[in-house]
Amino acid sequence: MGIAAEVDNWLLEHGDQVIGWRRHLHSHPELSNKEFETTDFLEAVLMEHGLSPVRFPGTGLYVDIGPAGDNRLAFRADIDALPIHEITGLEFASTHPGVSHSCGHDVHTTVALALACVLSTIDLPHGVRVIFQPAEEIMTGGASDVIAHGGLHGVGSIFALHAEPKLKVGKVGVRTGAITSATDVITLKVQGAGGHTSRPHLTSDVVYALGSVITQLPALLSRRVDPRTGTVLVFGQVEAGFAPNAIPQSGRIRGTLRTADIATWRELEPLVYNLIDSIIAPTGCTFELDYLRGVPPVLNDDVATALLAEAGRAVDPQGVVNAPQSSGGEDFSWYLEHVPGSMARLGCWSGEGEQQDLHQGNLLVDERSIGVGIRLFGSVVERFVAKQSEPGDFGGGLLH
Repeated sequence: MGIAAEVDNWLLEHGDQVIGWRRHLHSHPELSNKEFETTDFLEAVLMEHGLSPVRFPGTGLYVDIGPAGDNRLAFRADIDALPIHEITGLEFASTHPGVSHSCGHDVHTTVALALACVLSTIDLPHGVRVIFQPAEEIMTGGASDVIAHGGLHGVGSIFALHAEPKLKVGKVGVRTGAITSATDVITLKVQGAGGHTSRPHLTSDVVYALGSVITQLPALLSRRVDPRTGTVLVFGQVEAGFAPNAIPQSGRIRGTLRTADIATWRELEPLVYNLIDSIIAPTGCTFELDYLRGVPPVLNDDVATALLAEAGRAVDPQGVVNAPQSSGGEDFSWYLEHVPGSMARLGCWSGEGEQQDLHQGNLLVDERSIGVGIRLFGSVVERFVAKQSEPGDFGGGLLH
């Protein structure tokens, strides 16, 4: 019996238990780097299945299954929740006010947990690591901490999935190359000699300078950066002044800068600084730029993505679709800076009613998607193991 068939049989017997895990996780969400109860729960379940998880400092853990050695096949799930109040009305809704799994991380975690448990019952010929990563939702992401703590030691390739409420349950979205975008945060503080609005010529008008940056900087970027890179700057916060007849001495704007091209991402910070300098100089104001680099785009490896698509078609011949590139950020990209791999989109819309969106308190996930995700990962394991003995790109184990 193949690995995928054994996963199917295990799910028939343990499916209700798996849904129970998801509902427990959903009702007990925890914010980034505070996932202590979540880590304890995962550790307890894994140990009940005869596994020996390794905790990271703080929160999160990983577990190895199968024979030791290098070139392990890894799967990553993110375990943190968002500071969003849940309004779904579910019986198992969040018990923590203002915190919820509104990005589907409870689904990701349940899929990975079930995968580890079912693989513990199989005599694997190749080592597998399942990583339960904390703090994906913070700006720089927890993936870099996992890597620093040795989470990728001995790993040759890595896979992940992300719940997608715009995709019907049963569908799996794959994409070669960039499937997400780099996301940076810009905070610009402008100072000037304030004064009365009746005498603007005697001031350095901070509000005018801020307005100039808000309108001109995105436009200038569109003329300095290749539009095919999907680079977009949007300001979402403006703070300046306290009275309509007084020009303030300082003000601040904050926004996000996103790009789908990793080479562009590496060059944006000095370009943005120089453009802001040229915009503000004529106003007589000064500025301070805090440029917070977030995460690079998730760049799916072509061979790994082909394997992922093949695994998905084995689960459902009609289930694999092309995923559009998202302008959102995802710290799974940091793993792909070290080893090849691929992230898939897991359809979780029931097919009825309104399609919802991630990061919203009303997000409803069709729990049938969990079984699809587990079977997808089981199929990846089966095909990866089979290809280790084949000549070609998989010779020697690495996915390139």
